[in-house]
Amino acid sequence: METKAPQKNSNVIYFLIVVILALVGTDVYLLIKKNQTDRTVSVQSDQKTRLQSELDSLELQIEQVNTGKAKLSAEMQAKNDSLKTKIRELRIQLDKGKLTLAELNKAQEDVKQLRYFVTKYTADIEELKKQNQDLTTERDTLKSNLNVVSSNLNTVKEKATNLQKQNEDLSTKVQMGAALKMGTMNIKSFKVKDNGKESDNNRAAVVKKFKIEFTVASNPLAEKRLHDIFVRVIDPTGNLITAPESATFQVDGQDLQYTYKAPVDFKDDGSGFTIDWINPNHFQKGTYTVLLYSDGYTMGKSSVTLK
Repeated sequence: METKAPQKNSNVIYFLIVVILALVGTDVYLLIKKNQTDRTVSVQSDQKTRLQSELDSLELQIEQVNTGKAKLSAEMQAKNDSLKTKIRELRIQLDKGKLTLAELNKAQEDVKQLRYFVTKYTADIEELKKQNQDLTTERDTLKSNLNVVSSNLNTVKEKATNLQKQNEDLSTKVQMGAALKMGTMNIKSFKVKDNGKESDNNRAAVVKKFKIEFTVASNPLAEKRLHDIFVRVIDPTGNLITAPESATFQVDGQDLQYTYKAPVDFKDDGSGFTIDWINPNHFQKGTYTVLLYSDGYTMGKSSVTLK
């Protein structure tokens, strides 16, 4: 009996050692498992944070590329809205709390695909901006060219206006130069008897007719043809004696009434002319002024006094 007690104690010790080793092994396994779990959670948390950062970066990229205020087409606007919607959906997925590794991998693939579309969208927007800039440059160039053309047209128009005015002035000078000009002028008053016989007289009570005798100065510019001579007779009171029909003619661009009109055949040979004018009214005492006009200009004037 005394020899079996040590063997029994030895078995107990072995059993305790096995139990202790089992407990230690369990603790080690649990510790390793916990470390692996913590490491997995940490990796998942880091991956989630990185994905959120990438979404922030992509969203900022979209906002920055749209700051150029380029006018988007309907297709470009649809892409812009689609990308923003996809970012919101991914944020909602990442904000659900703990995600499985499969869900994180799926989110990572979605972000990778989203990055491709954002990059392509950015390139399209930049190309649109470049096209708009090119159009703006072309517009400004065209506007500048139009301003130059307009300026040149204004210059040409101004030159044409000046040339037209010069031509008009020259034409006026030519017309003035070609108009008949008075050489000499003399007015005689006559008494006319019933039988038609005329005699010089200066008494207003018996005078019926003025004989206007004149010559035309030599003028090579004047046309050798019939020229109308317009006569204006001013009575002693300063009133114009008008023709029965109250006709008018132009002098220096103005319309004037005349007393009498008669043609003369100008040949530029120094010939003298006579215009007979019979007063339809009675003459009165005083001085009468007679003015002659031709070709739109004044030829000259003279006067006669009746007693």
